[in-house]
Amino acid sequence: MNHEGEKMDDALQDELEAYLDSDADKVPWATEDRIGCTIDFYSGRNRYIGYLTGLAARSFSKHKVALDCANGSAWMIGRSVFDALGAKTYVLNDKPDGVNVNLNCGSTHIEGLQAYMKENRLDVGFAFDGDADRCLAVDELGNVVNGDHIMYICAKYLKEHGQLPSNTVVTTVMSNFGLYKALDRIGIGYEKTAVGDRYVYENMKEFDHLIGGEQSGHIIFRKYAHTGDGLITAIMLMSVLIDTQLPLSVLASEVTMYPQILKNVVVDDKDGTLADPAVQASVERCTAELGADGRVLLRKSGTEPVLRVMSEAGTLEECEKQVDSIIAAMEASGHLIEVRKK
Repeated sequence: MNHEGEKMDDALQDELEAYLDSDADKVPWATEDRIGCTIDFYSGRNRYIGYLTGLAARSFSKHKVALDCANGSAWMIGRSVFDALGAKTYVLNDKPDGVNVNLNCGSTHIEGLQAYMKENRLDVGFAFDGDADRCLAVDELGNVVNGDHIMYICAKYLKEHGQLPSNTVVTTVMSNFGLYKALDRIGIGYEKTAVGDRYVYENMKEFDHLIGGEQSGHIIFRKYAHTGDGLITAIMLMSVLIDTQLPLSVLASEVTMYPQILKNVVVDDKDGTLADPAVQASVERCTAELGADGRVLLRKSGTEPVLRVMSEAGTLEECEKQVDSIIAAMEASGHLIEVRKK
């Protein structure tokens, strides 16, 4: 690179470092030759790696760990962090080319990591998404450990070590009924917010809760970050594995995921359908039938004339029965337009 290019990179580096210590409003807009300019923000990367490695209280040296980086933003940092912590690190999908992010890999296509875990007999695997704010895990048997499992495992550990002062986990309404049953058994409370990590964080901040998230693996550990961070999630889960000396399959076995059916129903009026006495009566009847062994949920789409009708119960047949009963009430009341196949 010529000297002029080096000076430009140094100037950008200084501005980026200043950004970390100042308000976003003070960062200048990119103009002219700076638009489309990509630099390696090496000092920021190193500071981030240093911060992440500092979160682990113990070495990972006794564990063989797979990382599926989804050809995304964890492709370089994931290996660096786990290598620094002593793990025997096996990395998949760490060659981004600009178009292959999340392409048949990462947390949205976790079957690849499952197969890799079984073939190589590793201890634990972590799958991130493209921007690495989400993390799902795969246990030593090749089973998926989702965000609900992870929140339970970490919340239980924190409570046992006096590090969960509010004794509460913040979830969205779409967390599995099995998570709530498991939390009830160990005496941990929970909040239910609207779907979306912003609502989870708002609740955590307002009521001073320390852990919350979504089944998708978008989990917030508010002591360490104000947003979801897949690498922090992986480090927190690894810390529990190491401290308890238990395999992930055993830790996750305390949460039994309930079967779930969800159908998208196009209606003439979302609010009108939800307020219809016949529909409300159907929901109440289904809820009473399920009792403590399941639940039903109606949720509005934010962008379409669609209601999402969901049920969780002991069997898929029971879920189907309850969902279809509510949809039948919508049809009888004249609100139903169609039930979408997907």
